[in-house]
Amino acid sequence: MMFSRLRCPLLPLLLAVWLGAAAPALAQEPIQSVTVSSTRDPVDKSYRKMIKGMERFEREHALAPAAALRFYLLPRSPQAQMQGILLRIAGDNVSVSVPVADDNSFVLPRNQQAWLEDAAVLANRKTDSMTWRVSVRTPGLPEGVRRLGDLRLECKVGMDAGLISNSAPIFGWLSNLLTDTDQVCSSPEGNYLFFAERPIYGVTLRAGPRTAALPFKMLYAAGDQSAETLPYCDCQVLLDRSYYAPIWDRGWPDDTLLEFDFIEHQARTAP
Repeated sequence: MMFSRLRCPLLPLLLAVWLGAAAPALAQEPIQSVTVSSTRDPVDKSYRKMIKGMERFEREHALAPAAALRFYLLPRSPQAQMQGILLRIAGDNVSVSVPVADDNSFVLPRNQQAWLEDAAVLANRKTDSMTWRVSVRTPGLPEGVRRLGDLRLECKVGMDAGLISNSAPIFGWLSNLLTDTDQVCSSPEGNYLFFAERPIYGVTLRAGPRTAALPFKMLYAAGDQSAETLPYCDCQVLLDRSYYAPIWDRGWPDDTLLEFDFIEHQARTAP
């Protein structure tokens, strides 16, 4: 099985700048009004964009009809401390705590005042120490197996939510070419990185009797990262867990399964 994937080695560096979203119809919640005296960091995640991602999930839930939506946090820098993360939605006059689960995943609450104040979603960590992702998982799948429709929806929600933090300032002028959700998630040049739970040895696609192994160029961020470029990729400490999925290839149906062969399994079975 051949995968057509035209690649530019700079593309993993360029996903950076995200545009605003149209206001959604938000469910009313009790409004917490407190004074928040803090300086807003322009790299923190936009509450409005994350709500836009949640709305994409609702619109295209048919891609993963049995799945629920969660966001989660992953380490980006070698010094990242991923225990005890505190998360909140902060605006000029609103602050809402967001519970973070033991696996560093969370559900973002809807809050009308946070929307009106164009709030940010803040963690008690340096913004460049973590990467943010979407989790869309169909229940009941075995460990080490993902469903392609889930990944398709993860890409669309993650792009709309403005979660990707790859950034190389010298290429900022190109950023608008790579921020259109439908282009990124429907093109082999889209370069939306996914992360497995553990280091990967290989990945096999399976749709009924049809199978194909992902080629090396779709593993390890395409294998084209260098010491100079890696700090700009949110795969910096997750390189051996990173992979591209053929989410653009409609020849593979949504129910296609990705079966992961982890490096630790290879180590156990080595002679």
